[in-house]
Amino acid sequence: MSSPTRPLLSPLHDRHVAAGAKFADFGGWSMPIEYAGGGVIAEHTAVREGVGLFDVSHLGTATVRGPGAAAFVDSCLTNDLTRIGPGQAQYTLCCAADGPQAGGVVDDLIVYLHGPDDVLLVPNAANAADVLARLSAAAPTGVTVTDRHTEVAVLALQGPRAAEVLAAVGLPGELSYMSFAETPGSGGDEVTVCRTGYTGEHGYELLVAAERADALWDALLAAGEPEQIRPCGLGARDTLRTEMGYPLHGHELSLDITPNQARSGWAVGWGKDAFWGRDALVAEKAAGPARQLWGLQAPGRGIPRPGMAVLSADGSKVGEVTSGTFSPTLRTGIALALLDTAAGLTEGDEVAVDVRGRPQPVVVRKPPFVESKVR
Repeated sequence: MSSPTRPLLSPLHDRHVAAGAKFADFGGWSMPIEYAGGGVIAEHTAVREGVGLFDVSHLGTATVRGPGAAAFVDSCLTNDLTRIGPGQAQYTLCCAADGPQAGGVVDDLIVYLHGPDDVLLVPNAANAADVLARLSAAAPTGVTVTDRHTEVAVLALQGPRAAEVLAAVGLPGELSYMSFAETPGSGGDEVTVCRTGYTGEHGYELLVAAERADALWDALLAAGEPEQIRPCGLGARDTLRTEMGYPLHGHELSLDITPNQARSGWAVGWGKDAFWGRDALVAEKAAGPARQLWGLQAPGRGIPRPGMAVLSADGSKVGEVTSGTFSPTLRTGIALALLDTAAGLTEGDEVAVDVRGRPQPVVVRKPPFVESKVR
């Protein structure tokens, strides 16, 4: 009998244990959900009102290098990489190229453009191997795809006081949204500072060598003490992203959920000649998707949960909840749901979610549920 696979550990695992973190599996990684002394709501509030520090080292990291590497990536992924220049980043999607799931989303990821021959990719943990395998199989001679997830740690510093904390450790914060800079950190090691994040707040994601992650983590927490910084787990990351309506792969995006259905068509370069899944997505866009992503907000105390059916006034099923949680900002239940286009629902309409056989009223909303402050 084979033994079960042990989860991967972040380079910061010992720091999380010392801080009293509760752990859960995320894409094969044991990562903190929340920390002792506060919990999800306190950590969420710290990011919305002050500053929070996340370890997101479970995210994949990979380089694509060689002659024409950027053009190759552009021919595979959905967004138009020619819209940005070196030192800028772009949200994009890796879609299935053909077959019955053509146009379905293998993963959503961030591309960091260093130059025409050098690209950094940050996919999600659970899908990184699949994305890299597809790119490796398609790569032309001379272009190499290299998995670097064991070499690089990723930290996310998020919140309205994030720039002050970054400045206190000598890292640049005056970056435009979706841009990045490489600079020596306080210990002399190179840190890539990216004006990106997954919370809807002004923030940064920091890429550093795995063996130096603990030093950077400690320095940021010490520098952030005057700002009442909190280490934050992936529980708060989920409530923050749900308030913003940001999709999570496996919930709002999947091989069975296309960018058109998930309102992610803005991340598709419709004018490009080629990208994986293009024909299927163009055809679906022209016909109109059969379902589309909406937000739901509960006026009462109930909290919609993933998998719950969405019901019309006559009790017929018109969709399904993909993500649901209690919103610490709004103090009510919120959700994201795929709703049948044929139902003709729009913002402000009242529907219900099936909570163990009892309909719970909710109102259709177009996310975000709270104002975005990323720019």
